[in-house]
Amino acid sequence: MKLAAAYAFFAAIAIAVNLLVQLVVTAIDPTPFRFWSALVAGTGAGLVVKYLLDKQYIFRAHHIRALPDLGRSFFRYAATGLLTTGIFWGLQLAFHHGFPGWSAAKYIGGAIGLTLGYLWKYRLDRRFAFSS
Repeated sequence: MKLAAAYAFFAAIAIAVNLLVQLVVTAIDPTPFRFWSALVAGTGAGLVVKYLLDKQYIFRAHHIRALPDLGRSFFRYAATGLLTTGIFWGLQLAFHHGFPGWSAAKYIGGAIGLTLGYLWKYRLDRRFAFSS
């Protein structure tokens, strides 16, 4: 149970980082592509934060130290995130377009999508990203 609580806590941190980066990018990007640039920047920031936390504290993958091993591990971690990112982006887009007059809708959809994605991601990461 302690591991599940830690995983949920780190997922909440990564979700907060993702959505805060999106808020910042949305506020400073003057282009018509700000929705997409914010989504990509937030996804990248959340990915890096969650990888570092999971590697160190959830999977205790201390055996992954050499740069090539870190690269492989991060690549696998990102690859397992493709499916979960699809869930996250899909819900964020659905809320963004489904509630066009509500400015917080995309963030609510994003938070729901990220939460659902993280429920699956643990099992994928345990098997593919941090296995020996």
